Amino acid sequence: MGRDAMLAVIDAATEAVRAAADRLTDLDRAVGDGDHGTNMRRGFDAIAAQREALAAMEPGDALQKAGMVLVSTVGGASGPLYGSLLMAAGKALEEGQEPAEAFAAGVEAVKRRGKSDVGAKTMLDVLVPLAEALKAGSPLAALPQAAAERLAATRDMVATRGRASFLGERSRGHEDPGAASATLLVEAVCGALGGQPDSVA
Repeated sequence: MGRDAMLAVIDAATEAVRAAADRLTDLDRAVGDGDHGTNMRRGFDAIAAQREALAAMEPGDALQKAGMVLVSTVGGASGPLYGSLLMAAGKALEEGQEPAEAFAAGVEAVKRRGKSDVGAKTMLDVLVPLAEALKAGSPLAALPQAAAERLAATRDMVATRGRASFLGERSRGHEDPGAASATLLVEAVCGALGGQPDSVA
């Protein structure tokens, strides 16, 4: 990924989070403590403040640095989870893995950090199917729709991890905030890269 592509990804992700912050907070207020949008905006504002430095790095290094920024600035579970995703994916790229493999490594790191998997009504309900789709050769252009479908499916799930799990059956009927932020980030990144998988290498 060249400098211009990296800047485009950072800018698209930041704008998407800023635009959706209130919606993410509303979703989190229904099943959590109501700070997901605020926390995500803080984290991506911090990444945006370092956009030029990040764009000057190799992709693997940039992802690891961005992950560390999120861990240090985003409150709640989101910082460690998204930070783990980016840092593990960045390390995998640095070690020479292909983008699809690197993303899968990042998703596995989220599983370990959150001690969770598909079906628990978390961001993994979006991330795991997308990792599988990428490894199967799915084009980037197909991922936003797939993510939106997986997000919609979280409405009918009962949360078994995180603060939403305290609600039990009452968590049903609400989209998961983490799955929502994962979906908007997928849409932003795929849009910035123009659906070209080679752009992420």
